[in-house]
Amino acid sequence: MARTAPLYQLKAEFFKTLGHPVRIRVLELLSEREHAVSELLAEVAVEPAHLSQQLAVLRRANLVVARREGSAVHYALTDPTVAELLVVARAILSGVLAGQAELLADLRATGPGPAAS
Repeated sequence: MARTAPLYQLKAEFFKTLGHPVRIRVLELLSEREHAVSELLAEVAVEPAHLSQQLAVLRRANLVVARREGSAVHYALTDPTVAELLVVARAILSGVLAGQAELLADLRATGPGPAAS
């Protein structure tokens, strides 16, 4: 009898899928609306073959769906909660960066440390 992977393992694989800047940018764009591949190319500024490869990864993960309209291929998110995940990630990063900025300000306020000899 085949066992399914534990949920934490599946989550790790999911986050690995998200772990590429081009894929994140594509998902951000698709969070706004459906885009044709030509529009994605203009926004993401990578070679067409590279974009195609990243879109294939997102399709295999069932994060995006493609539809053909004439000679154009359009992509959309399969689930709007992907857009919500990106918003949450942005909020987390904002908090982390704000904390780092505070730490840096504290370090600068204390002045230079002891002089090295």
